Amino acid sequence: MLGKGGSDKDVVSMTDREKMRRLAPLRQVEAYWHGLCARDAVPLRSQIDPRGMEDALENAFLMERIAPTMAKIRVAGTHLNDLMGMQIAGMPLSCLVAPSDRERFGEAVAHLFADPAIIRIDLVAEGGFGKPDMEAHMILLPLRSDFGDQTRALGALISHGRIGRTPRRFTLRNVEVTPALGGAADFTSDAPARPAPTPALQEPAAPYQPRPAEDLQSTAAPATHGHLRLVVSND
Repeated sequence: MLGKGGSDKDVVSMTDREKMRRLAPLRQVEAYWHGLCARDAVPLRSQIDPRGMEDALENAFLMERIAPTMAKIRVAGTHLNDLMGMQIAGMPLSCLVAPSDRERFGEAVAHLFADPAIIRIDLVAEGGFGKPDMEAHMILLPLRSDFGDQTRALGALISHGRIGRTPRRFTLRNVEVTPALGGAADFTSDAPARPAPTPALQEPAAPYQPRPAEDLQSTAAPATHGHLRLVVSND
């Protein structure tokens, strides 16, 4: 209901704010990814620190390419498990998609890794007995493995509506593919960009640089022939 002096703009504004609130987990994951992204390379899988997107962890997941058009879920938040009614780590991401749309979904996955590209998908749940109306939104963001190949990805999925009987699978209402590199400057978010964190379980390896032979000779300690000898016993 509009108050005194209200207008349709007030209603639209409230709708926009509600949409932004619902999409907040996706925006947080994407903002975190952009904070790690270099201008000429997508982030490494080892750079991902859950603390950087802790408010969206139940919606987030990590996956690995297993074929040009297929990716396997490696780690999944609780929301994805709730939608399927089971633990889905180790399953293909396409298990969330209705069979009729899996080919189209596979084409988007191929762009994700090959271009690389950012994939945004609007989804509608299949209906049925005990399965109320539900819509969802997904984002897929490319990552590199520690070997430098683009075979990993970070994603997030949110749904609106009661889950009901599981598993719930979705049809694709809209798919948006945008280049992952060179477009970071156009991204706007309420969250500030974060610097790349040091991986929690891996120290950055310093490149090996051999010292010149003359430096080794100049810094080597002169040989001495003292009359004392150090003896170490481990008994």
